[in-house]
Amino acid sequence: MTPTDGGPAPTDPAGGSSARSTSGTDAARLVAFLRATFGSGTTKPLAWRRAQLRALRRLLIEGGPDLEAALVSDLGKSPAEAQVSEIGVVMAEIDHALRHLRRWARSVPVVVPYAVAPATARVVPEPLGVVLVIAPWNYPVQLLLGPLVGALASGNAVVLKPSEVAPATSAVLARLVPEHLDSRAVAVAEGAADATTALLEQRFDHIFFTGGARVARIVARAAAEHLTPTTLELGGKSPVWIDDTVDVDAAARRLAWGKFMNAGQTCVAPDYVLATPAVAARLTAALGRAITAFYGDDPGASADYGRIVADQHVARLAALLEGEQPAIGGSVDRAARYIAPTVVDGARLDSALMADEIFGPILPIVHVAGLDEAIRVIRSREKPLALYVFTAMRSVERRLLRETSSGAVGVGVPSAHLLVPGLPFGGVGASGSGAYHGKRSFDTFTHEKAVLRKPLAPDTFALVYPPFTPRRESVIRRVIARTGARRGERRP
Repeated sequence: MTPTDGGPAPTDPAGGSSARSTSGTDAARLVAFLRATFGSGTTKPLAWRRAQLRALRRLLIEGGPDLEAALVSDLGKSPAEAQVSEIGVVMAEIDHALRHLRRWARSVPVVVPYAVAPATARVVPEPLGVVLVIAPWNYPVQLLLGPLVGALASGNAVVLKPSEVAPATSAVLARLVPEHLDSRAVAVAEGAADATTALLEQRFDHIFFTGGARVARIVARAAAEHLTPTTLELGGKSPVWIDDTVDVDAAARRLAWGKFMNAGQTCVAPDYVLATPAVAARLTAALGRAITAFYGDDPGASADYGRIVADQHVARLAALLEGEQPAIGGSVDRAARYIAPTVVDGARLDSALMADEIFGPILPIVHVAGLDEAIRVIRSREKPLALYVFTAMRSVERRLLRETSSGAVGVGVPSAHLLVPGLPFGGVGASGSGAYHGKRSFDTFTHEKAVLRKPLAPDTFALVYPPFTPRRESVIRRVIARTGARRGERRP
């Protein structure tokens, strides 16, 4: 992905607006306007946060038909899939946040050590300030508004940057957001690479980016200029291990669902399969049956099968298939931005298919001798966003959990872990940093402020004021030793 996101400035300080592109001056004005809103305290009350979350829910319901139509235009995504994978995911996050917001926002008392007593201590959650959310094109509703749930719940002002690679969805969001949300605190910024650059030159209190590793490096470098913390939700080649202990037809249906949803343009989609040759042969046949059951004999005629987002991505995916002999699919219609659900059995580890994340409806199956070799292959690569395991043997599951590292693990199902609010969603290493969903979305956009309250009398700190006489030093040592003992610590 490329850094093709930007942002506007509200032309009316009382209401704000969205713009197609922005200059550095406009970006500076926008951030200054939102920072003034945040400084006024508008976004901090729980009542305001709840009102914005409910308004966001209304946006998804009332604007649902427009969003569905935009997703059909941009990605060929069916309305049912749009509800399941985009709108419904955000609504579930909103409902979860509304149920738990009061508890999340409470200050939490902390035990005070003996050496500081008498005193009280608390951790007080406070919003960070003005935050920037940069979304990709593959799930342009979910991955823009999902982080917004956490940003609003924690009381921040927000700049939303939808991807112009999904222009219809971007335009609908730019219209709906100011109609439903408080435009003093939430702005939508449309634009291309120069606009994104202008935004990234501004100082934000947090930047939340979803996309590819190359652009993530650009975002991270820009954030570092202001020492701005970032959440980077990236991707990578998420592997699958499948053995002969499972129902291969049932596993194939799960794999076909996770892989070919959104025409494979999903960061947590299974990227490649590791299996023995015998299992691979059975799996390939079962995948063929699953694809036919889902999309018919001609997936190109199915209203439930998506399209590739842009011509350049069709060309990239078509190039990956050059020289390959797919066992299933392989057809390309560049004019229709269509690539058939494709399975390449016996893919080579040194092939183009195995070099980078595929991000399309092509599933390579790599033959390995067994689990040991599969683990070696997984560990030889960058840590993936997800690992998927299909086995009936708990010992195999435990080995993969213990001997590999990934952002998440799905046993028996791909991609579904992002639907569980209690699970962190995020990567590790090259697949990303930071996590969100559920309370972790609130935590991502929150600073935990330490607050200690100690009365001036009695002045127990007189013990540690200089000068340090031998007697006073002896008392200090005894107090420190006693404090360590109460914590269960041993003196060195």
